[in-house]
Amino acid sequence: MPKKKDQEGIEPKLNHQPFQGLAAMLEAMPSAPSVSPATKPAPKSRFPDKLVVQREKKGRGGKTVTRIRGLSLSARELEALLGELKKGLGCGASASEGEVLLQGDQCQRAADWLAKQGAARVIIGN
Repeated sequence: MPKKKDQEGIEPKLNHQPFQGLAAMLEAMPSAPSVSPATKPAPKSRFPDKLVVQREKKGRGGKTVTRIRGLSLSARELEALLGELKKGLGCGASASEGEVLLQGDQCQRAADWLAKQGAARVIIGN
């Protein structure tokens, strides 16, 4: 489709500039509040309570498991934590009744991993 030309044979220029008014609006907007590092709220810990890491062998046919007690997480958060523990420690794990069972004697490794994740108090018991 050929372009329309005015009477003198010159193509007309566009006069409408839709973004020209945005610059004035941007200047009129208030600036975003700045947050200094000292006023940032501390991140909420996933493990605010005391965690107890225990090694168990009784009633498991001679197999050793590590139990983590004191987790006050929802079912969805517990499943997410379970996946992270499996990857982080490289062992099998399951969750039941708000507790986590790790396959094998993983007490020290689990306590160290939980401390790295921000657990305030981790107690290793037998």
